[in-house]
Amino acid sequence: MKTILIDAVYCFIIEKNSKFEIYKDMYNLLEKFQNKKIILTNADNDKFEQYGLNNMPYEVFTLKHNPEKTDPKYFEILLNSLKLDKNEVVYFEHNIDAVKSAKSLGINTYFYDRNKIDLDDLNKFLILNS
Repeated sequence: MKTILIDAVYCFIIEKNSKFEIYKDMYNLLEKFQNKKIILTNADNDKFEQYGLNNMPYEVFTLKHNPEKTDPKYFEILLNSLKLDKNEVVYFEHNIDAVKSAKSLGINTYFYDRNKIDLDDLNKFLILNS
């Protein structure tokens, strides 16, 4: 069973009425899967509270912008730090450059278009790949 890596802000956490909160429909979708889940962010300490990252239902991983997720080094550090194999994770992300970065290392990655909010397609990706 693969670990599901989840982009934090603008995927799992959405902005609503100038506040950030867990996107409940996505949370409900993810809860259907028994897989381990890790939320990926680059938030600094001062943003943790603003985004509610200090109150997540899953483990949160950040490198505080050093490097950015658009740099494959982010994912190398992530995999090494958490002792994960690239073939044992799936990832979804709203930033196309971060998607390309993860894919460049062979991580099975799904581009989650936050403007389309297609949870059905995300669900299909997770069923087929996790």
